[in-house]
Amino acid sequence: MSARSKARKRALDVLFEADLRGTDPVSTVAERMAAESPPVSPYAVTLIEGVTRNRQRIDEILRSYAEGWTLERMPAVDRAILRLGVYELLWCPDVPDAVAINEAVELAKSLSTDESPRFVNGVLGRILAAGPVVQD
Repeated sequence: MSARSKARKRALDVLFEADLRGTDPVSTVAERMAAESPPVSPYAVTLIEGVTRNRQRIDEILRSYAEGWTLERMPAVDRAILRLGVYELLWCPDVPDAVAINEAVELAKSLSTDESPRFVNGVLGRILAAGPVVQD
């Protein structure tokens, strides 16, 4: 597993935990960094801060492109994976689109239901196909 893949997994862990606990992800990652166990890479922090900073827009996009699903109805892990994937697709120009989608699908394969990888791929694929329309 690459360093960035590990960072994505760690970012997902924090985003998922903060979502379930109803806490701020940036505060949650700060607590994890202070504890130093497990370590949090700078790229994981970048992802967490980016998702948090853009969460309102990310959630608007997900509401528009997650056909037949509300954010509240999605499994929490899928919601966190999609938020991370949308952030990388739209706000990380150094991450190729195919990599952002593939990494999100791989997280869904390893952490969610059997249907989740196809769902994540479909939502992110629709967002990618819409292009700059979804960006502010």
